[in-house]
Amino acid sequence: MSRQKIDKLLVINSGSSSLKFTLFSMATEAMLARGLIERIGKPSANLAYWCGAGTRTNHPISADNHGQALECACKILTDDSEGVLKALNEVQAIGHRVVHGGEQFNAPCLVSDPVKSAIMECAALAPLHNPPNLGGIMACELVFPGIPNVAVFDTAFHQSMSQSAFLYAIPRKYYDQYHIRKYGFHGTSHKYVMQATAAFLKKPVEALKLITCHLGNGSSVTAIDGGNVIDTSMGMTPLPGLVMGTRCGDIDPAVVLFLARQGMMPDAIDDLLNKKSGLLGVGGIDTGDMRDLVDAAAAGNTSAAMALNMFGHRTAFYIGGYFSLLGGADAIVLTGGIGENCAPARKKIVERLTAIGCILDEAQNTEVRGRAGVITTKASRTPVIIMPTNEELMIARETFKLLNDAPASQATASKAL
Repeated sequence: MSRQKIDKLLVINSGSSSLKFTLFSMATEAMLARGLIERIGKPSANLAYWCGAGTRTNHPISADNHGQALECACKILTDDSEGVLKALNEVQAIGHRVVHGGEQFNAPCLVSDPVKSAIMECAALAPLHNPPNLGGIMACELVFPGIPNVAVFDTAFHQSMSQSAFLYAIPRKYYDQYHIRKYGFHGTSHKYVMQATAAFLKKPVEALKLITCHLGNGSSVTAIDGGNVIDTSMGMTPLPGLVMGTRCGDIDPAVVLFLARQGMMPDAIDDLLNKKSGLLGVGGIDTGDMRDLVDAAAAGNTSAAMALNMFGHRTAFYIGGYFSLLGGADAIVLTGGIGENCAPARKKIVERLTAIGCILDEAQNTEVRGRAGVITTKASRTPVIIMPTNEELMIARETFKLLNDAPASQATASKAL
């Protein structure tokens, strides 16, 4: 398929009960439309839709499964009043977010039966994500017969880590038999902001050492040297690393054993650490949303203030460690909902980074929101840059590049090891 023939490209992010879709014109990388279908399988299912830069419209829908949800998305994309397509056959390629690619995928690949089998095999490592990701792919194969589908993996970008970084200090047989190791996540976001920061600094990626921080409900930090990942804070699953919205991040593994010995069942421990901990668990205000915690802390809530301080402490801890591993950094990059928009949370991080030459510019920190900008003073040895992420556009770019650069027969998975 030649470069000139691909223009309309659809990006799908299929969750357990949701489906996000974004339509791009790759000639200009313009976002033509996007939507979010939530509560699939429930009577309250809803489709939120944006046509270009237009305002959001909401549409109650009936969608018992992801196939029906995709049909609803297709219907509004071709709607006479709100749609941007005259017919579905205008869509020429589809890119899919797949959370876990294990060691089998270090790059995007064209979907085939073996690739689908491999995605399902990785479901043991991401049981909440890979099955719905695969469901979205299979739904697209039915609705868009003959259109190429490309899988873009959250874990792929991190496959450049060395064994000394990704192995755990347990007997090697557990890695060999069960593939227990660090994989890392948010790779699509980290790769996007790496490239965007290089453009912002007007330097090639290969010449840069960056520490990228994806800070949202899920958060992770990645050390990048010349485009290669040296280390990242998430592990075999997205649980370890930073203090997140509902995830505890790093914790003594003996805590899990202690809770089990108190009679707590594995599923209950999993639920505690993934869904009831982090900012939600510490903040004490029944929400893990950073905006609510900032407001509560400003109003004098000491638990919320503690959560905010823990978030800053843990993030700065990882940044400092990665600064040392890299032998310095050209920039610290903050992205994600918190990184792009929450000045108080950013302050809690940067004020702990004076030892590596980051001096917060209070005015810039307040002013820079949702756009690229520097929030440290000109005298800082290491700048902190705010860089908005765009995972959907990165998936579109990866899909477009794969289909244009290689014949379908060559667009296959490659081994990381």
